[in-house]
Amino acid sequence: MKRREVLHHLEQHGCRFLREGAKHTVYFNPTNRKTSTIPRHSEIADFLARKICKDLDIPSPIKKE
Repeated sequence: MKRREVLHHLEQHGCRFLREGAKHTVYFNPTNRKTSTIPRHSEIADFLARKICKDLDIPSPIKKE
């Protein structure tokens, strides 16, 4: 999955950009006050996208088979 698709999915579900790290971007979910880091790769593996969404308590963009 493309990184920008993951970021777009996070923002659609109310998550906000918090800060930039050295090699990661940190997003914050204000409704439950949870954070998660997103690596700066052009492609993000499906299992990692599911984990990021799980960390932020939002629905996964990828359906588990």
